Amino acid sequence: MLIAFALLAQDGSKQVIKMLKDVGKDGGPQAIERVKPYLNDGNVEVRREAVTALVRMGGLGGLDLLVAATKDPDEEIQIRAADGLVNFYLPGYIEFGLTASLKRAGTSLKSKFSDTNDQVIPAYVEVREDVVLALGALARGGISEQSRANAARAVGVLRGRAAIPDLAEAVKSKKGQVIYECLVAFQKIGDPAAADSFSFLLRDLDEKVQIAAIEATGQLRNKSAIPRLREVLGDSKSVKVKRAALISLAKLPDEASRPVFEQFILDRDDGLRAAAGEGFARLKNPEDAVRMVKLFDEEKKMSPRLSLAFAAVMLGKRDLGELSPLQYLVNTLNSYSWRGISQAFLIELCREQDIREALYPVMHERTKEEKIYLADVLARTYSDDARPALEKLSQDGETEVAQAGARAIRTLGMKQ
Repeated sequence: MLIAFALLAQDGSKQVIKMLKDVGKDGGPQAIERVKPYLNDGNVEVRREAVTALVRMGGLGGLDLLVAATKDPDEEIQIRAADGLVNFYLPGYIEFGLTASLKRAGTSLKSKFSDTNDQVIPAYVEVREDVVLALGALARGGISEQSRANAARAVGVLRGRAAIPDLAEAVKSKKGQVIYECLVAFQKIGDPAAADSFSFLLRDLDEKVQIAAIEATGQLRNKSAIPRLREVLGDSKSVKVKRAALISLAKLPDEASRPVFEQFILDRDDGLRAAAGEGFARLKNPEDAVRMVKLFDEEKKMSPRLSLAFAAVMLGKRDLGELSPLQYLVNTLNSYSWRGISQAFLIELCREQDIREALYPVMHERTKEEKIYLADVLARTYSDDARPALEKLSQDGETEVAQAGARAIRTLGMKQ
């Protein structure tokens, strides 16, 4: 009798799961109400399918239910709910988030984090605080290392400032992937006040964690860490750690670091030369200008050449001649492999009004890719004088350029 009842219950669950798969394709308020009761079902497979249906449907009506689902004791449900929350604000996220790699072998859940961890919502997208807090709580106390790390990544993608206290607790865990994702999230959120919460990781034995902590220290402009960064640079045998430490020092301009930049500006390693070039750029000493232009002209490797171009422009070389450093940075926006670095340098440079004014007259002459990425560059200066150029881009004949211009105008209006 008990066996027959169990088989009947199992058959009933299969029917429910089939129904949830079908409902998930429909969407709408009524469909969400049909799914809602099954989020508390005693059968975990049913609950998983209910969350999957909510994620598939999307829409504002499912947010409250996904927030509640982050508290489910099942690892897979926690992961799917977190990715679903992000997907609402960044459509398509579930296609490359942790959900996309979920595989189950019996009771064992296997998944793999994507190496790409640069996704972030546009600055003008506002995220509900309860969503951020739910993800923060999951990062701090999720059922598994995977669900915690995935939630920390989600907080970063959503720039979830309200979850910083949760990340500060989560970063104290002994779980390497959780710590790493928290550190990347701190960088994306960009709140300098968070820097002290992970300074103890600058000498972590896990190189991946150590490098992430070093990078976050520079990104959050933690000047109190300069002495420790110099020590790490001098003591480490790893070139990857040395590069990270030197780049972070370059982001924390201090004339006392000049001898360090001098030590590496002619180093055999491309990455160390590049980092030293950034350091000279941010020291902003006009006496370095001639030397940086000369080194730019002589450099053959892409990474240090971009950094030296950045230095040359920062130190006063601001014309747009065919072979000029500024022109080189703009041209590199056409390169899929290097545009990220070039764009970051241009965002920093374009905080200077005279550099923006050098670009405005020739914006209409740029390539499609240059227009798209320069639109974002100008938007992230948050300067009113950029509006006419962006409005013109929003009316460009190329659809993608026009869309980039419209997005940039929205970003321009955000408070920083």
